[in-house]
Amino acid sequence: MRIRHALGMVDAVFADRREAGRRLAERLLPLAEQQAVVVGLPRGGVPVAREVAAALGAPLEVFAVRKLGAPHNPEYGIGAIAEDGTRVFDPEALAALGVDSGVLDAIVCRESEELRRRVGAYRGERMPLALQDRCVIVVDDGVATGVTDTAALRGIRRLRPQRLTLAVPVCPPDALARLRAEADEVVCLIAPPQLHGVGQWYRDFSQVSDQEVLDALDTAGEAR
Repeated sequence: MRIRHALGMVDAVFADRREAGRRLAERLLPLAEQQAVVVGLPRGGVPVAREVAAALGAPLEVFAVRKLGAPHNPEYGIGAIAEDGTRVFDPEALAALGVDSGVLDAIVCRESEELRRRVGAYRGERMPLALQDRCVIVVDDGVATGVTDTAALRGIRRLRPQRLTLAVPVCPPDALARLRAEADEVVCLIAPPQLHGVGQWYRDFSQVSDQEVLDALDTAGEAR
């Protein structure tokens, strides 16, 4: 499969999230010596992160974050919230769509409930891995606007890692520039000038289930 963009025809580069993770891991191997912790962003980022963690011999953790979708178009992100309460909003999107504070509060409330459910499902009674003074690699399956990853990075930064790296297979240049201000390093395999959707860069971009997230965490725990 090939995709046309402003620079011509390019391969739709990744077979699936596992391949994307293996290719990211090749770029991240120097960090293996720093005893890194790999943090996947559920749900789609976790299969990518599992491959990175396996290649680096690193523990795998998750950090839950939720996109805040526009009132009449949930796929269009107007902000994001993280499991620690960190909130990020896109003021331009809010203004353009005329989203008032009442509507925004309702969206935040609804997504916060789902966020709590996911944290409970993925972590249960298990204590999260300590990230303070560690080299932390945050992994997602791709970036569109960057608000979700920004919320994750800001939330994890509060845990005082020694070094914070964001690793993603694909991210547009404008979002990449913003995310570089949030992380100590951003590793990105592809930065297309136009990104109509992360899924277009994968042949298989099937939805990831809660069970797949749990399986990835179990596998990584057994490896440790």
